This record gives sequence, C-alpha cells and structure tokens, in this order.
Amino acid sequence: MSASAADQTWTGKISDSMCGAKHEKMAEHGNTKMADRDCTMACVKEGGKYVFVLKGKVYKIDNQDFAALQEHAGHVVRMTGEMTGDTIKVSNIGMI
Repeated sequence: MSASAADQTWTGKISDSMCGAKHEKMAEHGNTKMADRDCTMACVKEGGKYVFVLKGKVYKIDNQDFAALQEHAGHVVRMTGEMTGDTIKVSNIGMI
C-alpha cells in the first residue's frame, strides 16, 4: 500500500479510548489483570474506540473500520496515515 504525499509514519501503540495511554482501569474488567491487547479488545467491545498512543499522547483514529486495528490492538506498531489536529486517518499499520 503506498502512502500519499501528506502521509507520515509513527511508532506507537494501538490502545482504546477508555484506557488511553495506560491500561489501569482493571475495575472495568472484574478487577483482573489483563494483557494490553485483551484490555483494548474488551474496551472496544464495550463501546470504546481505537486510539493511537505516541510518546504518551493519545490520538483519535478517524477510520475505526480499518481492518488492521483489530489485528494489532494492544501492540506497538508502525502506523502510516494523515494527521489533522489530534486525529489520524490510517493508511497502513505494520508490526515493528
């Protein structure tokens, strides 16, 4: 998949809007410790949105239906896309 001229690439983590940069809200999952991936998937299933965490800052993801988001939930990835303000429109996601 080729990137457009406005696309940029970052390395960060795919998380969820309920937990953001840190998965510490264990009370939402029955007070049990969960892996970041499991927590992200559970929060998205409960209505949260995928987000991208870059250097501690949380960015919204515009195209929530991008197939690789679910595949890489909770993982550190290399994401390519176009950033407008605090929102990224994803064009590619790959493991690093």
